[in-house]
Amino acid sequence: MFHKAIIFSLGMLTLAGCNAQKKTKTPESAAGTASNSSGTKPELQKEGIIYFNQGENKFLKEYEMNVTFKGISEDSRCPEGVACIWAGVAVAQVEVMGTYTRPMVLNLATMDNTGRDYHKSAEFNGYTISLEEVTPSRKAEAGGKDLNGKYKIGIKITNADAASNSTKK
Repeated sequence: MFHKAIIFSLGMLTLAGCNAQKKTKTPESAAGTASNSSGTKPELQKEGIIYFNQGENKFLKEYEMNVTFKGISEDSRCPEGVACIWAGVAVAQVEVMGTYTRPMVLNLATMDNTGRDYHKSAEFNGYTISLEEVTPSRKAEAGGKDLNGKYKIGIKITNADAASNSTKK
């Protein structure tokens, strides 16, 4: 009898802790959207593009997924004011996790090049996630090291079925 009471009380404490975590996450997400003092919504959708600062995490309710912009693993884009033979590529590491799935890191590039394993979009949980923008662009003087931590990306999320069946009626 004593063991049942201990197990029951531990179960109740666990449930109370989960409920407390849910309550603290809600004000943080509301505070993040309210902190934009500009009239525009850069973190929300602009023409279907969702913007992330480096290290930023958002739960996208309409897609039932959590998206985190981890950082840029490669940035070989041609710097401003320099004539280059190849435009270069930036590869963003985006961690996605559905409501009922494990986290997965997608490496999204600014261009498709299968020979170098660069992909502009990837499918996850029935959606196609595409990298649309990477800012700021590199500067010739600094060598690109000054941009670490200052990157901002724009991704577009579309239904994977609609994208692949667009010619079928």
